[in-house]
Amino acid sequence: MQRCGVIICRYSTVYDPNEKTFDKILIANRGEIACRVIKTCKKMGIKTVAVHSDVDSSAVHVKMADEAVCVGPAPTSKSYLNMDAIMNAIKQTGAQAVHPGYGFLSENKEFAKRLVRKKCHISQTDMHLLSKVMFIYFIKFFQDAEEAVKIAGEIGYPVMIKASAGGGDMRKADISTNISANGVCCCLQVLADKHGNALWLNERECSIQRRNQKVVEEAPSTFLDPDTRRAMGEQAVSLAKAVKYSSAGTVEFLVDTKKNFYFLEMNTRLQVEHPITECITGLDLVQQMILIAKGYKLQQKQSDIPINGWAIESRVYAEFMHYVFGNSIFDDNCYFAFLSKVRVDSGIQEGSDISIYYDPMISKLVTYGKTREEALKKMEEALDNYVIRGVTHNIPLLREIIVHPRFVSGDISTKFLPEVYPDGFKGHMLTAGERRELLATAAALYVAAQLRSQKFLGDLRVSIVPAESRQCELCVELDQGVHMLGVSRSGNNYTVEIDGEKVEVSGEWNLASALLPITINGKHRNLQCLLRTAAGEITLQYLGTSFKLRVLSKLAAYLGKHMPEKIPEDTSSILRSPMPGSVVAVSVKPGDNVSEGQEICVIEAMKMQNSMTAAKTAKVKSVHCKAGDTVGEGDLLVELE
Repeated sequence: MQRCGVIICRYSTVYDPNEKTFDKILIANRGEIACRVIKTCKKMGIKTVAVHSDVDSSAVHVKMADEAVCVGPAPTSKSYLNMDAIMNAIKQTGAQAVHPGYGFLSENKEFAKRLVRKKCHISQTDMHLLSKVMFIYFIKFFQDAEEAVKIAGEIGYPVMIKASAGGGDMRKADISTNISANGVCCCLQVLADKHGNALWLNERECSIQRRNQKVVEEAPSTFLDPDTRRAMGEQAVSLAKAVKYSSAGTVEFLVDTKKNFYFLEMNTRLQVEHPITECITGLDLVQQMILIAKGYKLQQKQSDIPINGWAIESRVYAEFMHYVFGNSIFDDNCYFAFLSKVRVDSGIQEGSDISIYYDPMISKLVTYGKTREEALKKMEEALDNYVIRGVTHNIPLLREIIVHPRFVSGDISTKFLPEVYPDGFKGHMLTAGERRELLATAAALYVAAQLRSQKFLGDLRVSIVPAESRQCELCVELDQGVHMLGVSRSGNNYTVEIDGEKVEVSGEWNLASALLPITINGKHRNLQCLLRTAAGEITLQYLGTSFKLRVLSKLAAYLGKHMPEKIPEDTSSILRSPMPGSVVAVSVKPGDNVSEGQEICVIEAMKMQNSMTAAKTAKVKSVHCKAGDTVGEGDLLVELE
């Protein structure tokens, strides 16, 4: 981290030296969840072992652990899913227990059986018994699409469909050929020990989803009332007891508009969004899992479980956000972050590589407040102050979600994103007033930078910008629009006149900082300066979205009109990789005729496959890649005649 603010973790790990657990635990995972488990182990006085692939040898979780073992090359099938290598690591290090985190082997019953045979504790429970339990609101298991259609025909439409082994959201089928996301998704956190005791730790609202994955979660839900919450909690506990479950687990429900709830699945592991449950209950779920695995009884009763305040989690990913919800494009590099008064769970630090082989999560950003309104305000502030460089990211979308009137009012469902952004998210759409604020800020920043460039050891050089008493005229370009502005200055305060309206901008103007905390017409704003060049190019992150501007003096703008225009490259005849990744398939060869929009090749990056298509109808001139190749951003893939 280049800078680090005050981080408030709303949970507590109290180490009791009389509670003997394990001397050493191996974490069979990577990234932020491995770091999260290691933190609690350190507080409990437990040594840790990290496993890693060769490309993760310098990862944060490897540096945090007491020991580290390489379990194979980058592909997950040869490393983090390589049970033989992980079992050898357990033997080699003498680890007494394994925490699998989430994903990878966390719900693999064969892995659990092998650990049991080796008499190695696992902090999660085999889920094979779940299919044998009849549940009051249970939706039938089926093996394939034909069987699903048959069962749906017997029950009657609409029906809900959910992956039985986790991953992805629920889907509503109105007819056999029409499936769309629907419903409110609530996840009940449960804790169960090996002595028949079980608790429910309230719910998490997980309905804001994209590409069948959760984006923003909160606890508690705005939708549930105490009676429905209690009924769902009791059902979740009944299920955990019925299968003799012991550990932390999550029971997912679909809740309809009449507050009828339906069982979807049980995740027999720690979930990604567990921090928001820790925030409102004060419990460290990782610590509880370790104590349960060692055989301790739960210390709490159901009446001890509170709902203290409100917590919201935003999943920050490295990806390109301006898309119709489907594909993801990213840059593979590093970042640094400045976070103030929030909790951040991350496996990334400045200089880290975000590999194409794994999930692109940068961090889980969690804010807490006594009320939902306070938690939302803190999240807005945290996102505005979250400085990320080197990768494109989804903060623009996250910020738009948490300030959207529909989300703020609690009108949430799994249809939220496709309904709010039917044509895909395009970034923040500026109002007329916001556009003036952005133009005024860019103009004030330009003048402040010009004034600083005139100073030498505190003395003014030859004046370029007019004195404070005079007004300078600037030309500001934004979104192909040209605006003439008048700027006058008094100390750190700037008055900018735009189209006959005045905008007052003031601030400390620390040009060495990426953050620009300023006041615009009396309202506090947190902007970020992403780029500022001598040619007047300025990129500002404003209200979460980055905007490119160009600021010139009136004379420079006049002279610029006489400069020859640069002719852009004709990209219709070449296909370049928009991201680092691996080539999954190439569908053409030299001499083939292709039509506009036809798939030419498929690039896989961060578990997503992206179809590359022809920009025009033409003949293939040459192919520069083959299946299995690793490509970088901008690499030439195919040329057309």
